[in-house]
Amino acid sequence: MITLQIEHQVRDFDMWRRAFDSDPLGRAASGVRSFRISRPLDQQDYVMLEMDFDTQAAAVDFLGRLQNDTWKTGVTAPALVGEPSTRIIETVAIENVAAPERDLR
Repeated sequence: MITLQIEHQVRDFDMWRRAFDSDPLGRAASGVRSFRISRPLDQQDYVMLEMDFDTQAAAVDFLGRLQNDTWKTGVTAPALVGEPSTRIIETVAIENVAAPERDLR
């Protein structure tokens, strides 16, 4: 799996979320399989986003469209503070770790 990671400060999380939810680039049609939105517990004006793709080419294309068609326009620009930090990574392992069984006697 290929993941596009994006991190950036935002002026207002709710404003950013409305812009994200409007889906101006059509995530599903662009190959996004799933996404995760996170924030540090002590920094409500910072967003960490991970979007999963089947191929590196799809992730690279989507990032290019974000940079050229979305971040430079008024669609999300009012919510952003500075330039987003981005990288494309490959997942090499996923493992579930079960919690130890507890003796409830």
